[in-house]
Amino acid sequence: MHESIISLTEFKAAASQKIKALKEDTETLILTQNGRASVVIADYSQYQRQQKSLALLRLMVQGEDDIQHGRLTAQAEVFDKLKKRLNAKKDNG
Repeated sequence: MHESIISLTEFKAAASQKIKALKEDTETLILTQNGRASVVIADYSQYQRQQKSLALLRLMVQGEDDIQHGRLTAQAEVFDKLKKRLNAKKDNG
């Protein structure tokens, strides 16, 4: 992933060109205001991939925490509960 840092004024002057470059190069733009980083702009598909990756990382961290604190359920027990739920839905629906 490539990053570019530009001013908001510079972005405004060439917004459509910069957006096109984002989509083609999977580049991330960091816009500055008054010399300080203010906003990050990225292609939407790139943003979605990042969000999915973060969600997976959060699940992994949660799983590790569950293991460390003994919050575990045997696989057979999980599947038995799921089968019972599915069968109950079949019977009711």
